[in-house]
Amino acid sequence: MDKTRPCGGCDRGSSPRGDTIKNQKANLKMQNDKENFKKNFSKRLIKFSVHSIKLAEKINKNDTLKPIANQLIKSSTSVGANVVEAKSSSSKKDYIRFFEFALKSANEKKYWLILLKEVSPKLKKETNYLSQEMEEISNIIGASALTLKGKK
Repeated sequence: MDKTRPCGGCDRGSSPRGDTIKNQKANLKMQNDKENFKKNFSKRLIKFSVHSIKLAEKINKNDTLKPIANQLIKSSTSVGANVVEAKSSSSKKDYIRFFEFALKSANEKKYWLILLKEVSPKLKKETNYLSQEMEEISNIIGASALTLKGKK
């Protein structure tokens, strides 16, 4: 221990206790950021499902497109439902499995949007918006699953 320095050898102006408090504040901020992200992501999933349901209502007027409308609703609501259900899983393995189900539903949703875009070009604006949103949501879910698996 260096007695010539004000805190026994550490750099001037800092102390082990001060560093600990800074670390605790940084950790608390990270936790708050994570919680805000989770809350906002859940809201985003709900908004996405609502937009999908509204699009399905539009296309449900056409008998030929009714099966696509039903699949749009099922796949989009399944994404959010699996993410929410993951929160109450009993193990990390279960948690990951729900995220994998959500990702599979997201990929299915992409298929139905591509199909709808092809058969009903007048809905291009809505399908483009939902496709872009689904891509971003899929990326978040995929990155989360990889992180949980320790592969990222």
